[in-house]
Amino acid sequence: MSDLLYTEEEEALRSAVRGLLTAHCDAASVLARVETDEPHDRALWKSLAEGMGLAGLLIPEELGGQGATHREVAVVLEELGRCVAAVPYLASAVVATEALLDCAGDEASALLGALASGRTVGVLAVPLPAAPGQAFSGVREEGSRLEGRVTGVADAAAADVLLVPTSSGLYAVDVTDDGVTVEARTSLDPTRPVATVIFAGARARVLTDNAVPAVRRALRAGAGLLASEQLGLAEWCLTETVRYTRERHQFNRPVGSFQALKHRLAQVWLEVVGVRAAARSAADTLAAGSDDADVAVAVAQAYAGPAAVHAAEEALQLHGGIGMTWEHPVHLYLKRAKADSIALGSAGRHREELAELVDLRAP
Repeated sequence: MSDLLYTEEEEALRSAVRGLLTAHCDAASVLARVETDEPHDRALWKSLAEGMGLAGLLIPEELGGQGATHREVAVVLEELGRCVAAVPYLASAVVATEALLDCAGDEASALLGALASGRTVGVLAVPLPAAPGQAFSGVREEGSRLEGRVTGVADAAAADVLLVPTSSGLYAVDVTDDGVTVEARTSLDPTRPVATVIFAGARARVLTDNAVPAVRRALRAGAGLLASEQLGLAEWCLTETVRYTRERHQFNRPVGSFQALKHRLAQVWLEVVGVRAAARSAADTLAAGSDDADVAVAVAQAYAGPAAVHAAEEALQLHGGIGMTWEHPVHLYLKRAKADSIALGSAGRHREELAELVDLRAP
Protein backbone atom coordinates (compact mmCIF):
# COMPACT_ATOMS: atom_id res chain seq x y z
CA MET A 1 0.00 0.00 0.00
CA SER A 2 1.28 3.45 -0.89
CA ASP A 3 2.44 5.84 1.80
CA LEU A 4 1.02 9.28 1.09
CA LEU A 5 2.78 10.91 4.04
CA TYR A 6 5.78 13.12 3.33
CA THR A 7 9.17 11.53 3.88
CA GLU A 8 12.01 13.24 5.75
CA GLU A 9 13.75 13.90 2.44
CA GLU A 10 10.64 15.51 1.01
CA GLU A 11 10.25 17.74 4.05
CA ALA A 12 13.90 18.75 3.79
CA LEU A 13 13.33 19.62 0.14
CA ARG A 14 10.27 21.65 1.11
CA SER A 15 12.26 23.55 3.72
CA ALA A 16 15.00 24.42 1.22
CA VAL A 17 12.56 25.55 -1.48
CA ARG A 18 10.46 27.55 0.97
CA GLY A 19 13.55 29.28 2.29
CA LEU A 20 14.57 30.34 -1.20
CA LEU A 21 11.07 31.53 -2.09
CA THR A 22 10.69 33.42 1.18
CA ALA A 23 13.84 35.36 0.36
CA HIS A 24 13.21 35.95 -3.34
CA CYS A 25 9.48 35.60 -4.04
CA ASP A 26 7.60 37.63 -1.43
CA ALA A 27 4.16 39.04 -2.19
CA ALA A 28 5.45 42.57 -2.85
CA SER A 29 7.92 41.41 -5.50
CA VAL A 30 5.32 39.24 -7.24
CA LEU A 31 2.85 42.14 -7.29
CA ALA A 32 5.50 44.46 -8.70
CA ARG A 33 6.55 41.98 -11.38
CA VAL A 34 3.09 41.46 -12.88
CA GLU A 35 2.93 45.19 -13.56
CA THR A 36 6.02 45.04 -15.79
CA ASP A 37 6.61 43.87 -19.35
CA GLU A 38 8.64 40.92 -18.03
CA PRO A 39 6.21 38.68 -16.11
CA HIS A 40 8.60 35.74 -15.74
CA ASP A 41 11.06 35.90 -12.86
CA ARG A 42 14.20 34.73 -14.63
CA ALA A 43 16.45 35.32 -11.61
CA LEU A 44 14.25 33.09 -9.47
CA TRP A 45 14.16 30.46 -12.21
CA LYS A 46 17.96 30.48 -12.34
CA SER A 47 18.14 29.98 -8.57
CA LEU A 48 15.63 27.12 -8.67
CA ALA A 49 16.97 25.42 -11.77
CA GLU A 50 20.70 26.02 -11.78
CA GLY A 51 21.26 26.73 -8.10
CA MET A 52 19.14 23.91 -6.65
CA GLY A 53 18.90 21.55 -9.64
CA LEU A 54 15.13 21.40 -9.47
CA ALA A 55 14.56 21.63 -13.22
CA GLY A 56 15.95 18.13 -13.68
CA LEU A 57 14.20 16.26 -10.89
CA LEU A 58 12.39 13.92 -13.29
CA ILE A 59 15.37 13.47 -15.62
CA PRO A 60 17.68 10.43 -15.10
CA GLU A 61 21.12 11.09 -13.68
CA GLU A 62 22.86 9.76 -16.79
CA LEU A 63 21.24 12.59 -18.76
CA GLY A 64 22.26 15.26 -16.28
CA GLY A 65 19.17 15.23 -14.07
CA GLN A 66 18.51 14.32 -10.45
CA GLY A 67 16.73 10.99 -11.01
CA ALA A 68 14.02 11.85 -8.49
CA THR A 69 10.30 11.11 -8.73
CA HIS A 70 6.98 12.87 -9.10
CA ARG A 71 6.66 12.97 -5.32
CA GLU A 72 9.57 15.37 -4.99
CA VAL A 73 8.31 17.45 -7.90
CA ALA A 74 4.93 17.66 -6.16
CA VAL A 75 6.57 19.17 -3.08
CA VAL A 76 8.29 21.81 -5.21
CA LEU A 77 5.00 22.68 -6.92
CA GLU A 78 3.23 23.01 -3.57
CA GLU A 79 5.73 25.67 -2.55
CA LEU A 80 5.58 27.44 -5.92
CA GLY A 81 1.79 27.48 -5.69
CA ARG A 82 1.99 28.88 -2.19
CA CYS A 83 3.63 32.05 -3.54
CA VAL A 84 2.21 32.01 -7.11
CA ALA A 85 5.76 32.14 -8.42
CA ALA A 86 6.06 33.38 -12.00
CA VAL A 87 8.39 30.64 -13.24
CA PRO A 88 7.80 28.05 -16.01
CA TYR A 89 8.38 25.07 -13.73
CA LEU A 90 5.25 23.10 -14.55
CA ALA A 91 5.66 23.79 -18.28
CA SER A 92 9.35 22.92 -18.57
CA ALA A 93 10.33 20.64 -15.67
CA VAL A 94 7.14 18.56 -15.86
CA VAL A 95 5.16 18.75 -19.12
CA ALA A 96 7.98 19.26 -21.63
CA THR A 97 10.26 16.90 -19.72
CA GLU A 98 7.67 14.12 -19.66
CA ALA A 99 7.07 14.47 -23.39
CA LEU A 100 10.81 14.13 -24.07
CA LEU A 101 11.12 11.14 -21.73
CA ASP A 102 8.69 9.31 -24.01
CA CYS A 103 10.93 9.91 -27.03
CA ALA A 104 13.97 7.87 -28.00
CA GLY A 105 17.05 9.11 -29.80
CA ASP A 106 19.93 11.53 -29.43
CA GLU A 107 17.86 14.66 -30.09
CA ALA A 108 15.51 13.97 -27.16
CA SER A 109 18.43 13.04 -24.89
CA ALA A 110 20.28 16.23 -25.74
CA LEU A 111 17.19 18.33 -25.04
CA LEU A 112 16.64 16.56 -21.72
CA GLY A 113 20.18 17.41 -20.70
CA ALA A 114 19.61 21.03 -21.64
CA LEU A 115 16.35 21.19 -19.69
CA ALA A 116 17.98 19.53 -16.67
CA SER A 117 20.60 22.27 -16.53
CA GLY A 118 17.88 24.92 -16.33
CA ARG A 119 19.61 27.06 -18.93
CA THR A 120 17.04 25.94 -21.52
CA VAL A 121 13.29 26.21 -20.98
CA GLY A 122 11.07 23.85 -22.92
CA VAL A 123 7.35 24.29 -23.54
CA LEU A 124 4.91 21.87 -25.15
CA ALA A 125 3.05 23.91 -27.75
CA VAL A 126 -0.53 23.06 -26.84
CA PRO A 127 -3.30 25.29 -25.47
CA LEU A 128 -3.39 25.71 -21.70
CA PRO A 129 -6.80 23.97 -21.39
CA ALA A 130 -5.58 20.89 -23.31
CA ALA A 131 -6.48 17.65 -21.53
CA PRO A 132 -4.78 14.24 -21.73
CA GLY A 133 -5.98 12.34 -24.78
CA GLN A 134 -6.92 15.42 -26.77
CA ALA A 135 -5.98 15.58 -30.46
CA PHE A 136 -4.08 18.54 -31.94
CA SER A 137 -4.33 19.67 -35.53
CA GLY A 138 -3.29 23.32 -35.48
CA VAL A 139 0.18 22.74 -36.93
CA ARG A 140 1.23 20.65 -39.94
CA GLU A 141 4.64 19.47 -41.12
CA GLU A 142 5.80 20.11 -44.69
CA GLY A 143 9.29 18.88 -45.52
CA SER A 144 10.79 19.38 -42.02
CA ARG A 145 9.13 22.80 -41.84
CA LEU A 146 6.15 23.67 -39.69
CA GLU A 147 3.12 25.72 -40.66
CA GLY A 148 0.22 26.77 -38.45
CA ARG A 149 -0.54 28.33 -35.12
CA VAL A 150 -1.35 27.37 -31.54
CA THR A 151 -3.27 29.69 -29.24
CA GLY A 152 -3.17 29.98 -25.47
CA VAL A 153 0.24 28.38 -24.90
CA ALA A 154 1.25 28.95 -21.27
CA ASP A 155 4.75 30.25 -20.60
CA ALA A 156 5.62 30.33 -24.31
CA ALA A 157 7.22 33.75 -23.80
CA ALA A 158 9.83 32.14 -21.52
CA ALA A 159 10.57 29.21 -23.83
CA ASP A 160 13.86 28.56 -25.59
CA VAL A 161 12.56 25.47 -27.39
CA LEU A 162 9.03 24.48 -28.33
CA LEU A 163 7.86 20.87 -28.59
CA VAL A 164 5.23 20.86 -31.32
CA PRO A 165 2.80 17.95 -31.87
CA THR A 166 1.48 17.36 -35.39
CA SER A 167 -0.30 14.50 -37.13
CA SER A 168 3.09 13.28 -38.40
CA GLY A 169 5.02 13.41 -35.14
CA LEU A 170 6.48 15.52 -32.35
CA TYR A 171 9.00 18.18 -33.36
CA ALA A 172 11.44 20.49 -31.58
CA VAL A 173 11.69 24.10 -32.73
CA ASP A 174 14.01 26.80 -31.41
CA VAL A 175 12.05 29.99 -30.74
CA THR A 176 14.89 32.12 -32.10
CA ASP A 177 14.69 30.52 -35.54
CA ASP A 178 13.16 32.30 -38.50
CA GLY A 179 9.52 31.42 -39.00
CA VAL A 180 8.64 31.34 -35.29
CA THR A 181 6.61 34.15 -33.75
CA VAL A 182 5.43 34.28 -30.14
CA GLU A 183 2.71 36.87 -29.61
CA ALA A 184 1.80 37.63 -26.00
CA ARG A 185 -1.88 37.68 -25.16
CA THR A 186 -3.74 39.19 -22.23
CA SER A 187 -3.90 36.46 -19.60
CA LEU A 188 -6.36 36.01 -16.75
CA ASP A 189 -3.40 34.90 -14.64
CA PRO A 190 -0.53 37.38 -15.06
CA THR A 191 1.85 35.05 -13.22
CA ARG A 192 1.39 32.37 -15.92
CA PRO A 193 1.04 34.37 -19.14
CA VAL A 194 -0.21 32.80 -22.36
CA ALA A 195 0.74 33.49 -25.96
CA THR A 196 -0.12 32.58 -29.52
CA VAL A 197 2.67 30.74 -31.32
CA ILE A 198 2.79 31.07 -35.10
CA PHE A 199 4.88 28.83 -37.35
CA ALA A 200 5.60 30.02 -40.89
CA GLY A 201 8.09 27.64 -42.43
CA ALA A 202 9.87 27.08 -39.11
CA ARG A 203 12.75 24.58 -39.22
CA ALA A 204 11.88 21.53 -37.10
CA ARG A 205 13.77 18.56 -35.68
CA VAL A 206 11.82 15.32 -35.37
CA LEU A 207 11.65 13.73 -31.93
CA THR A 208 9.21 10.91 -32.64
CA ASP A 209 6.98 9.87 -35.52
CA ASN A 210 3.97 9.47 -33.21
CA ALA A 211 3.23 12.40 -30.93
CA VAL A 212 0.11 10.93 -29.32
CA PRO A 213 1.66 8.81 -26.52
CA ALA A 214 4.29 11.45 -25.67
CA VAL A 215 1.72 14.25 -25.46
CA ARG A 216 -0.70 12.13 -23.46
CA ARG A 217 2.04 11.19 -20.98
CA ALA A 218 3.09 14.83 -20.65
CA LEU A 219 -0.41 16.17 -20.10
CA ARG A 220 -1.34 13.40 -17.68
CA ALA A 221 1.71 14.10 -15.50
CA GLY A 222 1.08 17.83 -15.77
CA ALA A 223 -2.55 17.46 -14.70
CA GLY A 224 -1.66 15.18 -11.81
CA LEU A 225 1.07 17.47 -10.48
CA LEU A 226 -0.96 20.62 -11.08
CA ALA A 227 -3.08 19.42 -8.15
CA SER A 228 -0.05 19.92 -5.89
CA GLU A 229 0.28 23.51 -7.07
CA GLN A 230 -3.42 23.99 -6.35
CA LEU A 231 -2.88 22.48 -2.90
CA GLY A 232 -0.15 25.00 -2.07
CA LEU A 233 -2.31 27.84 -3.33
CA ALA A 234 -5.33 26.73 -1.29
CA GLU A 235 -3.23 26.26 1.85
CA TRP A 236 -1.87 29.80 1.56
CA CYS A 237 -5.38 31.18 1.15
CA LEU A 238 -6.63 29.32 4.22
CA THR A 239 -3.62 30.15 6.41
CA GLU A 240 -3.63 33.84 5.55
CA THR A 241 -7.39 34.15 5.99
CA VAL A 242 -7.32 32.48 9.40
CA ARG A 243 -4.49 34.79 10.44
CA TYR A 244 -6.33 37.87 9.22
CA THR A 245 -9.62 36.96 10.89
CA ARG A 246 -7.78 36.53 14.19
CA GLU A 247 -6.22 39.99 13.92
CA ARG A 248 -9.20 41.91 12.50
CA HIS A 249 -11.52 43.07 15.27
CA GLN A 250 -15.13 44.12 15.12
CA PHE A 251 -17.40 44.86 18.10
CA ASN A 252 -14.32 44.39 20.33
CA ARG A 253 -13.74 40.80 19.26
CA PRO A 254 -11.84 39.05 16.45
CA VAL A 255 -14.05 38.56 13.41
CA GLY A 256 -12.81 34.97 13.26
CA SER A 257 -14.71 34.27 16.48
CA PHE A 258 -18.06 34.74 14.72
CA GLN A 259 -19.75 31.41 14.19
CA ALA A 260 -20.67 32.04 10.56
CA LEU A 261 -17.05 32.70 9.62
CA LYS A 262 -15.86 29.69 11.58
CA HIS A 263 -18.16 27.48 9.52
CA ARG A 264 -16.91 28.93 6.24
CA LEU A 265 -13.27 28.47 7.21
CA ALA A 266 -13.92 24.96 8.49
CA GLN A 267 -15.41 24.04 5.12
CA VAL A 268 -12.33 25.36 3.34
CA TRP A 269 -10.12 23.37 5.71
CA LEU A 270 -12.03 20.17 4.89
CA GLU A 271 -11.61 20.82 1.18
CA VAL A 272 -7.89 21.52 1.55
CA VAL A 273 -7.45 18.20 3.37
CA GLY A 274 -9.24 16.49 0.49
CA VAL A 275 -7.03 18.21 -2.07
CA ARG A 276 -3.93 17.11 -0.17
CA ALA A 277 -5.04 13.46 -0.22
CA ALA A 278 -5.95 13.58 -3.91
CA ALA A 279 -2.76 15.41 -4.92
CA ARG A 280 -0.51 13.08 -2.94
CA SER A 281 -2.25 10.04 -4.44
CA ALA A 282 -1.75 11.39 -7.97
CA ALA A 283 1.92 12.14 -7.36
CA ASP A 284 2.53 8.75 -5.74
CA THR A 285 0.86 6.73 -8.50
CA LEU A 286 2.75 8.68 -11.16
CA ALA A 287 6.02 8.06 -9.31
CA ALA A 288 5.28 4.35 -9.05
CA GLY A 289 4.17 4.01 -12.67
CA SER A 290 0.97 2.48 -11.34
CA ASP A 291 -1.88 1.29 -13.53
CA ASP A 292 -4.09 3.46 -11.30
CA ALA A 293 -2.35 6.67 -12.37
CA ASP A 294 -5.06 7.65 -14.87
CA VAL A 295 -7.76 7.28 -12.22
CA ALA A 296 -5.74 9.10 -9.55
CA VAL A 297 -5.01 12.02 -11.90
CA ALA A 298 -8.65 12.33 -12.95
CA VAL A 299 -9.81 12.26 -9.32
CA ALA A 300 -7.22 14.86 -8.29
CA GLN A 301 -8.17 17.33 -11.01
CA ALA A 302 -11.91 16.75 -10.64
CA TYR A 303 -11.58 17.79 -6.99
CA ALA A 304 -8.62 20.17 -6.75
CA GLY A 305 -9.73 22.78 -9.29
CA PRO A 306 -13.06 23.76 -7.68
CA ALA A 307 -11.61 23.46 -4.15
CA ALA A 308 -8.72 25.84 -4.91
CA VAL A 309 -11.10 28.37 -6.50
CA HIS A 310 -13.37 28.19 -3.45
CA ALA A 311 -10.45 28.72 -1.07
CA ALA A 312 -9.31 31.78 -3.05
CA GLU A 313 -12.84 33.21 -3.25
CA GLU A 314 -13.30 32.85 0.50
CA ALA A 315 -9.89 34.41 1.12
CA LEU A 316 -10.82 37.45 -0.94
CA GLN A 317 -14.22 37.87 0.69
CA LEU A 318 -13.12 37.25 4.28
CA HIS A 319 -10.31 39.76 3.95
CA GLY A 320 -13.06 42.32 3.57
CA GLY A 321 -12.25 45.65 1.96
CA ILE A 322 -8.50 45.08 1.88
CA GLY A 323 -9.03 41.90 -0.10
CA MET A 324 -10.65 43.89 -2.90
CA THR A 325 -7.61 46.13 -3.39
CA TRP A 326 -4.99 45.64 -6.08
CA GLU A 327 -2.21 46.06 -3.50
CA HIS A 328 -3.18 42.89 -1.62
CA PRO A 329 -1.89 39.69 -3.27
CA VAL A 330 -5.10 37.66 -2.82
CA HIS A 331 -6.33 38.63 -6.28
CA LEU A 332 -3.30 36.90 -7.80
CA TYR A 333 -4.25 33.69 -6.00
CA LEU A 334 -7.83 33.91 -7.25
CA LYS A 335 -6.63 34.47 -10.82
CA ARG A 336 -4.17 31.57 -10.61
CA ALA A 337 -6.86 29.33 -9.11
CA LYS A 338 -9.34 30.27 -11.85
CA ALA A 339 -6.77 29.70 -14.60
CA ASP A 340 -5.65 26.41 -13.03
CA SER A 341 -9.26 25.22 -12.90
CA ILE A 342 -9.31 25.02 -16.70
CA ALA A 343 -5.63 24.20 -17.24
CA LEU A 344 -4.85 20.72 -18.56
CA GLY A 345 -8.54 19.86 -18.58
CA SER A 346 -11.45 21.25 -16.58
CA ALA A 347 -12.98 19.42 -13.62
CA GLY A 348 -15.89 18.40 -15.85
CA ARG A 349 -13.53 16.99 -18.48
CA HIS A 350 -11.72 14.94 -15.84
CA ARG A 351 -14.99 13.68 -14.41
CA GLU A 352 -15.92 12.45 -17.88
CA GLU A 353 -12.53 10.75 -18.14
CA LEU A 354 -13.01 9.17 -14.73
CA ALA A 355 -16.45 7.87 -15.70
CA GLU A 356 -14.92 6.16 -18.73
CA LEU A 357 -12.07 4.70 -16.71
CA VAL A 358 -14.31 3.13 -14.05
CA ASP A 359 -17.14 2.27 -16.46
CA LEU A 360 -19.73 4.57 -14.89
CA ARG A 361 -20.87 6.43 -17.98
CA ALA A 362 -23.94 8.62 -17.94
CA PRO A 363 -27.10 6.82 -19.16
